[in-house]
Amino acid sequence: MMKYLQKLGKSLMLPVACLPAAGILMGIGYWIDPTGWGANSAIAAFLIKAGGAIIDNMAILFAIGVGVGMSDDHEGTSALAALVSWLMIQTILSPAVVAMLKGIDVSAVNPAFGKINNQFIGIVSGLIGSSCYNRFKNTKLPDALAFFSGKRSVAIVTALFSLVACLVLFFVWPVIYTALVIFGKGILGLGAAGAGIYGFFNRLLIPFGLHHALNSVFWFDVAGVNDLGNFWTGKGVLGQTGQYMTGFFPVMMFGLPAAALAMYHTAKPGRKKQAYGLLLAAAVCSFFTGVTEPLEFAFMFLAPGLYLIHAILTGISLTICAMLPVRAGFNFSAGFVDWFLSFKAPMAVNPLFIIPIGLIYGGIYYAVFRFAIVKFNFKTPGREDDDLDESAAVLKNNDFTYVASVILEGIGGKENVVSIDNCITRLRLEVKDYTLVNEKKIKSAGVAGVIRPGKTSVQVVVGTQVQFVAEEFEKLCK
Repeated sequence: MMKYLQKLGKSLMLPVACLPAAGILMGIGYWIDPTGWGANSAIAAFLIKAGGAIIDNMAILFAIGVGVGMSDDHEGTSALAALVSWLMIQTILSPAVVAMLKGIDVSAVNPAFGKINNQFIGIVSGLIGSSCYNRFKNTKLPDALAFFSGKRSVAIVTALFSLVACLVLFFVWPVIYTALVIFGKGILGLGAAGAGIYGFFNRLLIPFGLHHALNSVFWFDVAGVNDLGNFWTGKGVLGQTGQYMTGFFPVMMFGLPAAALAMYHTAKPGRKKQAYGLLLAAAVCSFFTGVTEPLEFAFMFLAPGLYLIHAILTGISLTICAMLPVRAGFNFSAGFVDWFLSFKAPMAVNPLFIIPIGLIYGGIYYAVFRFAIVKFNFKTPGREDDDLDESAAVLKNNDFTYVASVILEGIGGKENVVSIDNCITRLRLEVKDYTLVNEKKIKSAGVAGVIRPGKTSVQVVVGTQVQFVAEEFEKLCK
């Protein structure tokens, strides 16, 4: 199970890499026009819409990324299958179609179906598409239907499985969503402790896209709280309103960037450079705009235990801030931009206190994350299962075609190759006959090492240029 989750986490790296730039663009646009969100500035509108084009369609990116990443050979057909699944689920479970299926007015449809467009459904669509691709890509049909044999059958089968998923979600999704709304209403009277419980589940539910259910209770007017609206309109209670938002600022502005630093420092020496780019961009995005998904999705599936720690720390932050005489709020998210703009909000109380609180909390995040990563060997970005120095590879003349050909010869020829995959530094192969593998021959290509994790599994440690070697290897195997 853990291996499956780690593969899922790696599949999300490609779409996650698109998010930081989009978040920063939106943050800058929002800073230029904090009240109109582009209505008062063409430049702000341009930046907000540019960033929103990615952020608002994050779930589609996840569907395609998981579809490709979880397939056996990363072929584009699996991405198409994932998109087919996504479009079907979004259409069939949209409020308008649900209203038609139930024969009721669209206003009477459970609010859960208005939140079906989320990252969890994107991941589900990707898993459906990739699973159907892996299982049916070599399907042979009778001559009369031969056109739909092989990869052309994948989209058709995916559509059928997606219909089953829609049927399950039609009954299950509103029950789960409604239960979370009821739960949220139930903890409203617990004061600071309730804020902490909300913060914990807010983070814990993000992978499933269900945090919107709790947000609707605390931030908006579903249960008469309307923490966000009252904070900016001045209709709340000074010193109380904002308690369900304030605690997110120390986490998003300081905690998560500190966690990114801990992940960078604990990355293995040969992989720090690869981890640096992703973690730095995600940390800046979190601090500046409060968009945390680029960083959270970078480790939530690779190290679910670490994500649980993050959820606990978030809950503690909300509890502490709710108890202190400090209130800050946001319109977009709990980043620097919203913190700065909340100074003049009617319900703001000592927003400058966020800085010392955040600095302390950043130190706590760094210490806890670094200790947990090392103690439990969490597979955060830049960490793998072995101690090989993967930066030591010196590829022969940097000729990727030559390197791939030597590896292929050492692996026993293309007839011995079952599947081809690669991660950040390794070429991962499945072979038919392990006795045909010649490690000495493979190492003569200048790779850092060869790992045999299973009887039919071979991992060739190429280094940071593995993608180019993998592409040439795939060409030679066709």
